[in-house]
Amino acid sequence: MERDKAKGYINIAHKAGYLIIGSDNLDGYDKKLYIVILDKTAGKNSKKIAYRLAEKGIAVKEIDNLEEFSSIKNCKIVGVKNKQISDILLELLS
Repeated sequence: MERDKAKGYINIAHKAGYLIIGSDNLDGYDKKLYIVILDKTAGKNSKKIAYRLAEKGIAVKEIDNLEEFSSIKNCKIVGVKNKQISDILLELLS
């Protein structure tokens, strides 16, 4: 149930333009992010970028099968730039 709710919030964030998708986009992103969601099977570079962002105080959550979770093909990492959605996702993914 919680997973379905979180999936819905990620889809809302995607449609509203609040998602930064992919490690290349997140690597150069210098605006405010609140949470980074990482697939457990992501590559070394994606994990390195995620944990570099974590050092800046951004929450990082690792989940299984982010591609199915976000409905974005080959998705391994996303960042959310909306505070309210991020707070809800942190609660649902904890």
